Amino acid sequence: MNHEKSAGGTDADAVISIIGPGMLVVGDLDTDGTVRIEGEVEGDIRAGKAVVVGKEGRVEGNIRTQDAVLSGTVHGSLTAASRLEVQATARIEGDVHARRIHLEEGAVLNGTVQMGEEVDLRSPQPSAEPAAHSPAEPGSGEHGMAPASSRGGEALDSGP
Repeated sequence: MNHEKSAGGTDADAVISIIGPGMLVVGDLDTDGTVRIEGEVEGDIRAGKAVVVGKEGRVEGNIRTQDAVLSGTVHGSLTAASRLEVQATARIEGDVHARRIHLEEGAVLNGTVQMGEEVDLRSPQPSAEPAAHSPAEPGSGEHGMAPASSRGGEALDSGP
């Protein structure tokens, strides 16, 4: 296996960047290694190896990585090409795309989940906004859905 060395002579995969408790980073993070978030990041994160969000960590942005382990809060979409572990204290508000997911009891995940297929980290980032649901309009069908109609526009008869 051939690992590229950085200018300082260390493996890029071995580098762990840490956003410590009480630290706020505003802007995007990009690394070939691992990033650990114990503070707060307002921006997108791309890590070639892994992203770890600690219990007190908070991310307001999208995450793209190989592996992710979450104990804190993420508001945005998350793409993990290999594995996502969502621990009991974690909260995700956004869409998730991962090859494999481990979700512990107590974790909160509000968004759509897509899993099991190959994930390309180079493809464009999906939207961070979960799909919005419009409120039901007056006169619309049950659960905010308009009644089904035939080609002529008349309502279909659901009776016997």
